[in-house]
Amino acid sequence: MKFIKKITHNISFKKYTYFIIGMLMLMSFTIKSDNDNNFETVKNLDIFYSIYKETDLYYVDEVVPGEIIKKGIDAMLSTLDPYTVYIPESKTEDLKIMTTGQYGGIGAMIRTKGDYTMISQPYADSPAAKAGLFNGDLILEIDGKSIKGKSSEDVSELLRGEPKTILNVKIQRIGTEKPMNFSIEREEIKMKSVPYFTMLDKTTGYIFLNEFTFSAGKEVKEAFETLKKTNNVKVVVLDLRGNPGGLLQEAVKICNFFIDKGNTVVSMKGKAPQMTKTYKTEIEPIDNQVKIIVLVNRGSASASEIVSGCMQDLDRGIIIGQRTFGKGLVQTTRELPYNSILKVTTAKYYTPTERCIQVLDYSHRNEDGSVGNVPDSLKSEYKTKNGRKVYDGGGIEPDIKVEEREISNISANLIIQDIISDYSAYFRSKHQSIDPPDKFKLSEIDYIDFLAFTKSKNFEYKSNSEQILQELIENTKEEKYYQETEKELNELQKKISHNIEKDLQNFKSEIIELIEAEIIANYYYNAGVLIYSLKNDDFVKKAIEVANNENLYNDILKPQKK
Repeated sequence: MKFIKKITHNISFKKYTYFIIGMLMLMSFTIKSDNDNNFETVKNLDIFYSIYKETDLYYVDEVVPGEIIKKGIDAMLSTLDPYTVYIPESKTEDLKIMTTGQYGGIGAMIRTKGDYTMISQPYADSPAAKAGLFNGDLILEIDGKSIKGKSSEDVSELLRGEPKTILNVKIQRIGTEKPMNFSIEREEIKMKSVPYFTMLDKTTGYIFLNEFTFSAGKEVKEAFETLKKTNNVKVVVLDLRGNPGGLLQEAVKICNFFIDKGNTVVSMKGKAPQMTKTYKTEIEPIDNQVKIIVLVNRGSASASEIVSGCMQDLDRGIIIGQRTFGKGLVQTTRELPYNSILKVTTAKYYTPTERCIQVLDYSHRNEDGSVGNVPDSLKSEYKTKNGRKVYDGGGIEPDIKVEEREISNISANLIIQDIISDYSAYFRSKHQSIDPPDKFKLSEIDYIDFLAFTKSKNFEYKSNSEQILQELIENTKEEKYYQETEKELNELQKKISHNIEKDLQNFKSEIIELIEAEIIANYYYNAGVLIYSLKNDDFVKKAIEVANNENLYNDILKPQKK
């Protein structure tokens, strides 16, 4: 360091930056110069450095080094996979939240709405909830500064901070004319991995696990043991729908609660020797007799797939739902200079039968990123402990398929245009309390009120058919065919034209269900929505059916004839 200081004592900061970059490159080259295979690396790094230097010196406008280099890093990493990412110091707090489920802040989910950011859901018992913030509250100012035009990420950073520090927030609430001011004391927010558990019937327990944070194993164990204390639990339904994963160790712990010691849960294989490892159950289980049913969908990823894949391969439980997301890539964090981090994919996950969880081809993904259609020719067959046939190709294929109900076009637009969320906020401003989640019902008068509210918002939408027809009409005009087809197109337009008032009645029961869930969230938070949704949940209904049919459960898992 003395040598560097001496040389750079009289040069400008910009030249010093170039010097440091050059020195680091030189050291990298020197370390690997004995390897001829690194010539290409050395050459391209030299080109990259030269491009940056020339651009910085001669580009017409000022170049911001941090921004342009980060974009270069992001572009480079994007050619690998979606999970290998560079995390600058300013974003390392997000990584901590993902792995620990803890942070300092007010405890609320937020999202962008127009030019502002909206409270979409305070967490139960959080500072936001204690202060009286509701779903739908529009944040206007934080500590006296307008947040108009700021992204939800920027607003999130402003809301976070050290516990016991005070935050002043100005909000606009639907149903209230004047803005409202709140003084909120930040706390250490600990998000529950298991927000809700219950008995579905006399012998079937239910545990909802929303993420594999540091406390996931502990919370699942506590939930299961609590259910067993006062109930005759013969079946436990572990709900992993929408669970994006998290910590591998927690997935192994949870499997170990129900699987005998010494069984393989998952293995990972990577290029580096230290990244190849097999994880086995290391202690005696809590209960190796209780029947297991795991609920999954296209949003169940990573650690969720480790648990469901292990249960399936060892014939320890039945998987119900949809094919899972197909994320079988292991990420390791590597510390970088200036407190930044590289989250890099270092291995792939394999189930006990050696199936790779990772989807074979990113090009076959669905719009939400989950596994799309994988041709049979690309799949390989494996055998479970009992000899049942299972396949790779990406994700875990359920033993019993259940498709999620698709909502109508009008319902989708009521959600997208915030009509339902705005009405629930309006409802909350007019009602101090409501019935418990399992008993709450929207009255006929309330639905009439909703119709009037919808009309006041000038709600409009086009069906998919209308959108396609409109595109067709525009194309015929561009291609000079419209005059010849105008009559037929107008007739077709009349036939497929929808009526909003009619649709609001035709899909009334579906719309009411969505409104009820949104209103319940305003009073009872996420746990309340779970309680409400269980009664109409097709996945849960199928789980109860299987749980109460011992022959069906055993037939699915029974050993296959060789």
